[in-house]
Amino acid sequence: MNSVQFSVPGMTCGGCGRKITALLATDGWEIRTDPASKLLEIRADTAIDVAEVLAKLDAGGYPATLTQDGTNESAASHQGTATSTDIAPQDLSLSSHQSRATPALKFSVPGMSCASCVAKIEGAIRAVGGEGRVDLSRKQVRVKGLSVDATLAALSSVGYPGELISSTSKPAGDDHQHFRKRLWQAAVGLGLGIPLMMWGLFGGEMMVNDTTRHGWAVVGALSGLVMLFTGGHFYLGFWRSLKARSATMDTLIALGTGTAWLYSMALVLLPEAFPEGSRHVYFEAGVMILGLINLGHALEARARGKTSEALDKLLGLKTDEALRVEEGTERWVKVDEIELNDRIRVRPGDRIALDGKVIEGESLIDESMLSGEPLPVAKATGESVFAGTVNGNGSLVIEVTAVADDSRLSKIIALVEEAQSSKLPIGRLTDAISAVFVPVVVAIAIIAALVWYFAGPAPALAHAMVVLTTVLIIACPCALGLATPMSIMVGVGRAASMGILVKNGEALERASKITTVVLDKTGTLTLGKPSVRKTHWLNGDEAAARLATASLERQSSHPLSAALAALSDAPSLAVSEFQNLPGEGLVGRVSGKDGSHEWHIGNPRLMARLGLAQELKALEAELDALAIEALTPVLVAKDRTLVAILGVGDPLRADAKAAMTRLKAQGKRLVLLSGDNQHTAEAVGRALGIDEVIAGVMPDEKHQHIARLKASGEVVAMVGDGINDAPALAEADVGIAMGTGTDVAIESASLTLLSPRLESLADAFALSNATLGNIRQNLFGAFIYNVLGIPVAAGVLYPAFGLLLSPVLAGAAMAASSLTVVTNANRLKTLKFED
Repeated sequence: MNSVQFSVPGMTCGGCGRKITALLATDGWEIRTDPASKLLEIRADTAIDVAEVLAKLDAGGYPATLTQDGTNESAASHQGTATSTDIAPQDLSLSSHQSRATPALKFSVPGMSCASCVAKIEGAIRAVGGEGRVDLSRKQVRVKGLSVDATLAALSSVGYPGELISSTSKPAGDDHQHFRKRLWQAAVGLGLGIPLMMWGLFGGEMMVNDTTRHGWAVVGALSGLVMLFTGGHFYLGFWRSLKARSATMDTLIALGTGTAWLYSMALVLLPEAFPEGSRHVYFEAGVMILGLINLGHALEARARGKTSEALDKLLGLKTDEALRVEEGTERWVKVDEIELNDRIRVRPGDRIALDGKVIEGESLIDESMLSGEPLPVAKATGESVFAGTVNGNGSLVIEVTAVADDSRLSKIIALVEEAQSSKLPIGRLTDAISAVFVPVVVAIAIIAALVWYFAGPAPALAHAMVVLTTVLIIACPCALGLATPMSIMVGVGRAASMGILVKNGEALERASKITTVVLDKTGTLTLGKPSVRKTHWLNGDEAAARLATASLERQSSHPLSAALAALSDAPSLAVSEFQNLPGEGLVGRVSGKDGSHEWHIGNPRLMARLGLAQELKALEAELDALAIEALTPVLVAKDRTLVAILGVGDPLRADAKAAMTRLKAQGKRLVLLSGDNQHTAEAVGRALGIDEVIAGVMPDEKHQHIARLKASGEVVAMVGDGINDAPALAEADVGIAMGTGTDVAIESASLTLLSPRLESLADAFALSNATLGNIRQNLFGAFIYNVLGIPVAAGVLYPAFGLLLSPVLAGAAMAASSLTVVTNANRLKTLKFED
């Protein structure tokens, strides 16, 4: 196979990669783009014209240079032979070449907990030449461009030791175990903290004096042990970040609770060193705060476990073993051991382990988990089946067409994971703030404590300590860090469960701003399976005309020929002198029982050239009626005499009308963009309520119409399914591919509809709006929490109202803020998207 690589400096993102793929889309070419390294690779069985590729890239606004030529004939003069290297694609799609791309490495980083952690981890990976995407909601990092050792070293350098995740499967019970552990820590912390707090509330002595000193020493020792048990992970994280010269959420918790305990112990050990009015202990504050924070984390872990249900269900569709057919015997083997072209048996009720082609048997297959379609699909010999789907009542033998990592299910899982860990432009403000958040909060806490110490009322030292602890605790940026990723995770997962694949979070955000939806006709609004819908037999024997027409059409590869070939199921007659007349039709001699006759099948232009203009004029009413019904007229002539008018049409999708109605209700401008003739396109537009129809568009012109709409200020979504739609899909703000379409179309699109339901379009737009609204709610709540919480904790309300926030209440508020964000994100799973 020929292989050529290019350096494309202007390729900076996944969108650029899709546009380049569309620019170069050619049958038989495998095109890989890697924006991270700005490399483009083309593979093909035939020679690749380097000069032509460079010219196309230059014309498309992506000037490039040849960097490597593997085995390409036409490029040999440009550069000597070199070994081609694989390029890891920026965006994972369902196209076949992705199976050979280098996958991203996944690491578990349990120590990260806030927006500040995300910024530090991504910065550390970027500093050593890698590309990292942090999924805070699952505490995972996806890394490209680095080895395992280099990544682990980079994580440790900023105080976040990680562990390589060796498979896509999530450890069973991980969230549940985390929930139980944090719940125990919360119970122990609150078990000591609540009695101590109640002691103080109901008049118990909280000051250190000669009478209480020894009692508080025992309480101090006990609370210290409890704090190590309940907050050891926070103190360990603080120590790691300190060694790495960074600051995280653990820094704030450790400083806040540690300060309260150290101050109290200092009072017990050296009471005479402190003013008498300041000898108030805060042992209950440290254990209560840690108890409440752990309780919040426990509830958050349980809620977080629900956010990934869609991905967990997809992972649950994977099968570990399959029944391989081997020379007359059958035995169970690991799926990883099965190779291409192996044969496996699928018994009734079994889940299909690998993608394949049916070579024996018939059955109904439940594909609902992959496509969202509830009705089972009939499968017979020669048809494709997919991993993760469930066999019905028949026994099948299938020939494997894709190994485990290359199956459609595996690629969907990888795509969902990639999208769930992607960032949105709306989250950039969070990134900017988190980079400096913790140091600023520490500075605010120290300044506020100093102000209280030097200018506050007595006991000044006690007040200063309370303010310092409260500001540090209330400012933890957990909610800020979770606001965007939790909503993306749930939104992308909900989309997957609805049969909508989202390539990245940015596409989800852009989809919420769409004003115009441009739709291809064939294969998008229609089924893409033409059939003869109307027949008008004029002269002669109808059965003989059907058989002659079918026999002649079976010689052709024209898209309409399959429909016409189905006019008769009888064996074909002998055909001679066959000719394909481009743009007009077919001609040939068919020999039957009544002898040999010349047959012409084609459009009115062909018939006029045969001298049948007068006959056509007499049939104008019939031809116009076909055009009104969006049917393509096909005329049949025997020995230059018209014998039939056939109306061939591509049926509209069953829900096309309902889908267009919903899109209009959402305020979308609808445009039908088709290469078909004006009459047919307008008829489809009338049937579906699409007022704006652009017909007769050549494949290479479609993207120009999209560009014009964008230039006029519209935010455009393009919906298509074919190779000819790829440039337009890439040009649009959001490209949406039908899952039944070509790999090139899917590669060029931002969203893919796995389900044949066209109403999924409206669902996708409604979901994007709901997800962006959910993110805004989370960000607003997180920002308001910190904007209002920090000044209140610093004591701004004390001069007017005498109110000084307790560190315990600060800990409860911090835990509640994170839980609120997670709970709000989970609402996306149950929202009804009605227009």
